[in-house]
Amino acid sequence: MTDTLTQLGKSATIPASPDEAVLERAPNPHKGALYLARFTAPEFTSICPVTGQPDFGVLVIDYAPADWIVESKSLKLFLQSFRNHGAFHEDCTVGVAKRIVDAISPTWLRIGGYWNPRGGMPIDVFWQTSAPPDGLWLPDQGVPTYRARG
Repeated sequence: MTDTLTQLGKSATIPASPDEAVLERAPNPHKGALYLARFTAPEFTSICPVTGQPDFGVLVIDYAPADWIVESKSLKLFLQSFRNHGAFHEDCTVGVAKRIVDAISPTWLRIGGYWNPRGGMPIDVFWQTSAPPDGLWLPDQGVPTYRARG
């Protein structure tokens, strides 16, 4: 089942870019059940494509698996590959979500990108594949709108 995974349980380096990152998947152990899986990346970083200055944010990824689940080590390495990647907040947030969708074809996915201020203004980015399925429990993403995020 997991014999095709190339990173889990092995030494792996942070990819130089998101394009070089390998996002892996494993079979859903509860195929046919409607449930929500959440990944939270509280220290997500990228760089501004214009100034080269670092950007910091929190990504909250919620998805309802279908046949596959995201292998978490590969997701961590993928997210870390943005550290030296220049892109706007919108591109990072939606790009992460679309890569996951491409890798696992979930029943449903949403992402919230809660970015710290750049130029005195926070930019929060939200995207989802569609309306959530009936009966899926959707907890709040737990990140307050900007008021110093505290």
